[in-house]
Amino acid sequence: MFLSIDDAPACEPMAHGEDIAAHFHDYGQLRYAASGALVTATRVGTWVAPASRIMWVPPFSVHSSHAYGRTDVRVLPVPAALAEQLPPEPSVFVASALMREAYLAMTNDREPVDSPRARLLFEVVIAELDRAPQESLRLPEPNDVRLKAVTDLLHADPASPATLAELGHRTGSSERTLSRLFGSELSMSFHQWRTLLRIQRALLELSEDASVTDTAMRLGWANPSSFIEAFTELVGQTPGRYRSTARAAHD
Repeated sequence: MFLSIDDAPACEPMAHGEDIAAHFHDYGQLRYAASGALVTATRVGTWVAPASRIMWVPPFSVHSSHAYGRTDVRVLPVPAALAEQLPPEPSVFVASALMREAYLAMTNDREPVDSPRARLLFEVVIAELDRAPQESLRLPEPNDVRLKAVTDLLHADPASPATLAELGHRTGSSERTLSRLFGSELSMSFHQWRTLLRIQRALLELSEDASVTDTAMRLGWANPSSFIEAFTELVGQTPGRYRSTARAAHD
């Protein structure tokens, strides 16, 4: 089974700040931002996919989207029968140059999606995904309303220096309760969650060619060195290297 004519690749330009409300499909989706950056939120977490990453959303996975910068989104539907070759949960993969070129060729082509060339390009994309490293930066999202009130404040202002006690005072919960909820529901501390949120936002800033120093200051780090250390530990490369890779993906 291959892509049917109803599953034709879609190109969906999104304006900066544009949102797509939560929904799902009975097929899977590969989502690639040829420019800009796409944030995909699900019930279990939030993923960031700038131009050096490709996002996988399995069939029936409820998801919403938010664009950072003018985002040229290329969506490639994957029938449920073929989705079994990909992870059962939403994932972000590092996009190789070969994967990007094959993917863009598929979404740019006007020839039938069941043509021999389209089949070959799709096989290349799947083969590259199979060997591509997964991005581990999933930001878990809470269900508890008390914890969600706090994380909503942090989403609105990742650079906020507010302590957990201060955030609890603003939302009507105790620091002890919130600390327990971070551990039991999100399996991480408040500090770890906020750091991961800031790193996700840093990926967006750097993909738009912001400097490392400006990104560190804008997102609440005391100095660039502490930002570089945290970013490198979580992403596996320095922010300067990531910025260069993201710039190359845009070129």
